[in-house]
Amino acid sequence: MVFRPAKVAVFIDGCYWHGCPEHYVPPKTNSGYWSEKVVRNVERDRDTDQKLTKAGWLVLRFWEHEPSNACADKIAATVISRREGPREI
Repeated sequence: MVFRPAKVAVFIDGCYWHGCPEHYVPPKTNSGYWSEKVVRNVERDRDTDQKLTKAGWLVLRFWEHEPSNACADKIAATVISRREGPREI
């Protein structure tokens, strides 16, 4: 998801495809191919994060197993905060 005015990009990463440290289980068949695929996915994720950050975006990543209400709360709070901008005291 992208919140363009706030420059917030949100990704929900699948545990298997993105190598979740808690839930990723290496495949039993054709393990070389699939393990390398996951490594490439993770590398691409980091590259994407870096490019977006350099362009002024804030990247939020969540795992598919995280409670959706907690993710939604963090996304909403972040977008609201970024849209309000810095406050002068």
